[in-house]
Amino acid sequence: MSPEIPGRQAERRGLRLWNVGIVLVLVFTGAILVAGLVFYTGWDLLGARELKQRQKIDSKTLFDLVKLAFVVVAGVGALVALVVAYRRQRVDEDAALRETTRLHNERFTTAVSQLGDKRPTVRLGGVHALAGLADDAPTRELRQTCIDVLCAFLRLPYTAESDLQAGDAGARHSYLALREARHTVIRLIRHHLRLPHEHPRCGSERWLPAA
Repeated sequence: MSPEIPGRQAERRGLRLWNVGIVLVLVFTGAILVAGLVFYTGWDLLGARELKQRQKIDSKTLFDLVKLAFVVVAGVGALVALVVAYRRQRVDEDAALRETTRLHNERFTTAVSQLGDKRPTVRLGGVHALAGLADDAPTRELRQTCIDVLCAFLRLPYTAESDLQAGDAGARHSYLALREARHTVIRLIRHHLRLPHEHPRCGSERWLPAA
C-alpha cells in the first residue's frame, strides 16, 4: 500500500522548468537591452556625442568602448552560467525530494503492514511508526495520508467490551490489546493538536485529523 495523492497534487510534484532554449533567448534579450542601456550611458560619459562634430574617434574613446563591449560579453556569459547553475540546482532538489518520497513510501508500506498485524506489540509499533512518518513526511500530502490511515484505524469496527462473552479470556485480551492501540492513536493526535505555537511541529506541521 502506498500513499494516494490527488491528480492535481501529483502533477505539481513534477519539476516545472522552462525550455533551456527559451530561457537562453530571454537571457540574451535582457542582456542586449542592458548592454544597450550601458552603451548609451557610456556614450554620454565618454563624450562620444562630440564624434558627430569631430567625425573621428580617438584611441582612448575606442579603447574604452571596446572594454565596455568585453564587460557586456562577460556579463552575458555570467548570466548564462547562472541560468545553468539554477537549473542544475532545481533538478538536484527535485531528485532529492523524489528519493526522500521513495524512502517515505517504503517506510509507509512497512508501518501499515505492522498496523494490520494481529500481534499487539507489532500493531502498536505500527501506530508509532506512522506517527513518526507523519512528522518526517517531506510534503503535507504525505503527512496527511499517514494521519488519514491512523484515523481510519480508529473507525474500523470492533467488538465492544460489553459484547464479549463472559469467561472468554482470549477475546478479552484481544480487546484490551486493540483498545491500547486505539488509545495510543488518540493520544498521539491529541498531543499534536495541543502543541504550542512556537513548537517546530506546529503551524504548517500541525496534524489535521481526517473527517
